[in-house]
Amino acid sequence: MAEPLQARVWLFRTAFVGLALGLFFVRVLPLGTEAGRWPGPDLLLCLILAWVTRRPDYLPALLIALVVLAEDLLLMRPPGLWAALVLLASEFLRSRAALTRELSFVVEWALISGLMVALLLGYRLIFALAFLPQTGFGFAMVQTLASILCYPLVVGLSWLALNLRKPAMGEVDAYGRRM
Repeated sequence: MAEPLQARVWLFRTAFVGLALGLFFVRVLPLGTEAGRWPGPDLLLCLILAWVTRRPDYLPALLIALVVLAEDLLLMRPPGLWAALVLLASEFLRSRAALTRELSFVVEWALISGLMVALLLGYRLIFALAFLPQTGFGFAMVQTLASILCYPLVVGLSWLALNLRKPAMGEVDAYGRRM
């Protein structure tokens, strides 16, 4: 009985890496390079937060750190800063998995929105403390708002395409532990 559950966990981890690679590819394409365009949402962040909220056992911390660190290197951001912040946010959600299981979607969306805004402010605060140049606050806030608005779409697509849902009461993980 444990083998199908373990296979499902590895299938989702592989799917996550595949989706992340696809998002990396789309982000480096030279689309919309003219100035004054609206920033797109951070779909990888939405995907990580949605999956950790729904099934924390599918995304281990090391996998999240490695994928976001690869994104940092690919997008030429300070290596590890965004990865560390996203990892802190995902571990915050993971530690509250039993609590978030019983939340309605609107409350969950508000929690995720607050986390995204906190990530934005933390990232900008660290940049300010290090006297690093950064984009305008309005531009960064529009990207965060776009991510907040895309979160329900990511959750819906994860549910429809991959049947990723919150665990039921009494459900066990791949190791036989209650979730």
